[in-house]
Amino acid sequence: MTCGEAISAYALRSIGIGERLLPREDFSICQQLSLIGSGLIWNIYFGLLALVIGFFIANAVALAKASPSPWLRKPAEWFILVFRGSPLFIQFFLAYFSFLAMKQAGILPWMTAAQAGALLVLILNTSAYSGEIFYGALKTVPRGDLEAADAYGLSGWSKFRRIVWPTTMRLAWPAYTNEAIFLFHATTLVFFSGFPAVKQQGDALYYANYFADKTFNPFVPYPIVAGYFILLTLVIIGLFNLANRRLNRHMPHEARRIRYRPQLIR
Repeated sequence: MTCGEAISAYALRSIGIGERLLPREDFSICQQLSLIGSGLIWNIYFGLLALVIGFFIANAVALAKASPSPWLRKPAEWFILVFRGSPLFIQFFLAYFSFLAMKQAGILPWMTAAQAGALLVLILNTSAYSGEIFYGALKTVPRGDLEAADAYGLSGWSKFRRIVWPTTMRLAWPAYTNEAIFLFHATTLVFFSGFPAVKQQGDALYYANYFADKTFNPFVPYPIVAGYFILLTLVIIGLFNLANRRLNRHMPHEARRIRYRPQLIR
């Protein structure tokens, strides 16, 4: 099989388009690049949807935690504590077996699929981390900004929309960029979580593990996965930089740049 044939056969296999059978011999670099790259589609699916949905939930959680009402503040605090305090892999494990028990009882059987159940876990996890980031930024909005808003007669929703929320986003954005990068990296845990890959249509790590098992050489497929995620990280940084420039368009040029500072320990 030539490189072009490998790309046409396997580039979209993870979403059911192309060759149905996995390669049984040869295992060329082109085959590995194509299949692992196709699996990356699922990692992008998990990361992108979790990031978008989690962003709105995180804002609500941050506002609830900052609320003077204990009926809003306490649930938000416990939500953050549970999902930040427990390992993500354990959350995947518990969620899968909970959804499996629900399926056996005839309740929401589709939640055992990775594209639903694993996605929900990622959404809740990133909502907790992002909610704490936004809460910290919300509490550090400069008092001068709030006083200026009061002086201009802004109050309530208008004050929040024009002053509080934009300032919160500007303060939180660098840390939120790191959270977005970590979220996309965390999508590789779906492979280990117990959520099945239907019809061998798995993520990037699923195919990398397949090639490592078949060739007994993990030093080709796993660096390919790492390379894809490095490229994905650069794309995320670029997109978040554009958003950061928009948020800080009134600031000096240097203040509008985000530099990637990887977290060795989270």
